[in-house]
Amino acid sequence: MKFLQGKLSLPGRILLVLAGICLIASTYFPLWYMKLDAPQYPEGLAMIVYMDKIGGRIDIINNLNHYIGMKEIVESDFPEIQYMSYIAFGLAGLAFLAALLRKVWFGLSTLVLLLIGGGLGIYDLWYWLHRYGTELDPQAPIRIDPFVPPMIGSNDVANFVTHTGFGIGGYFLGLSIFCMMIALWRFRGWENKERDSKANIMAG
Repeated sequence: MKFLQGKLSLPGRILLVLAGICLIASTYFPLWYMKLDAPQYPEGLAMIVYMDKIGGRIDIINNLNHYIGMKEIVESDFPEIQYMSYIAFGLAGLAFLAALLRKVWFGLSTLVLLLIGGGLGIYDLWYWLHRYGTELDPQAPIRIDPFVPPMIGSNDVANFVTHTGFGIGGYFLGLSIFCMMIALWRFRGWENKERDSKANIMAG
C-alpha cells in the first residue's frame, strides 16, 4: 500500500510520456503481418493488420483461400478494428495524465489496463487464426487438414510457406509496456537518489 501512495520521479514521468507516445505511434504502423511465399508468387503475398484496417493483397489471398475452403477475409467481420485505435489513444492519455499527476497508483492502473488490452489483443489474434484455419469447407476443391498458423514463425500450407510476426506497431506496444514497467519499478531508486543528492547539498 505504501508503494501505491508514492510519487513518480522525473525519470519515471519521462518514461510514462514515452510510453504514451509509443502507444500513439502504434496506431500508425502494422501490428501483425502474414506473408505467403510460393513459386508462382515470387514477390510474395502479404496480409498486414493495423489497428483500424487490414491491408495487403487481400483480394488475391481470398481467391487462393477459396480453393482450400477457407473463409473470406473481410474487414467487417472484425468489429474490434473499429475501436482499437481509440482505446490506444485513451490509454496514451492516461499515461500522460499519470505523468502529470505523478501518482504511482494511477500509473499502475494504466499499466494494468494496458496489459489487459494487450492480452485480449493476443487472444483475439489467436482466436481468428484458429477459426480461419480450422473451419474449412469440406467441399473445397483442394482438401487439406485443419491447421492454425503460428502468431510468430513459419508454416507450410499446401504449396505455400507462410511467415508471420509482429510489425512495427506491435513492437511500439511492447515498448510502451516496458517503459511503464520500468517507470513504476525504478521510481523509488531515482527518487531516493534525488533526496540523497539534496541532503548532501544542504549538508555541504
